[in-house]
Amino acid sequence: MSSKQENVIEFPNKFLHSFNDILTMKNQLQLANRFREVILNGTWIANTNFKEQLENLDYKLATVKFQNLNTIAVLAQHIHYYIKGIKNVLLGGDLEIRDKFSFDFPLIESQQQWENFLNDFWKDSEEFAKLIENLPEEKLNADFVDEKYGTYIRNLDGMIEHSYYHLGQIVLIKKIIETKK
Repeated sequence: MSSKQENVIEFPNKFLHSFNDILTMKNQLQLANRFREVILNGTWIANTNFKEQLENLDYKLATVKFQNLNTIAVLAQHIHYYIKGIKNVLLGGDLEIRDKFSFDFPLIESQQQWENFLNDFWKDSEEFAKLIENLPEEKLNADFVDEKYGTYIRNLDGMIEHSYYHLGQIVLIKKIIETKK
């Protein structure tokens, strides 16, 4: 009976700990990148993103009202409102946003106001994505603020899906308005 000896490679604990950290960060990185795709730089799902749709948009087009639909500016502010609110929780703060206020914004009345808003939107979005990347793995399945809101991962996935929903509206509204010129 021959005994076969397996080759075993031993790694220092420090290496294994770091390697395990890398493996568990996969979910957070995927979530962060999916979020970046819809807001900042992706084209895989919708063939566009918020930044591509809004960056060079004149404020007059962003604020024009078509029938009973929200304006492009209001839809963008609505998504930004939720990003800021969830970002505050990720930073350790309270959940201070309320659905009933998620469409209440001062009118944008100049190109400068529009550009200032967009700069805040992009900055907050990137900070939000970095917070997702650094979220501890065990937090993903933990309650988000309160059990009634579901888990962190459910809320982060919801933020991404909610963003795609309104991105689609923005694209359609923009096309309608541009054809009405």
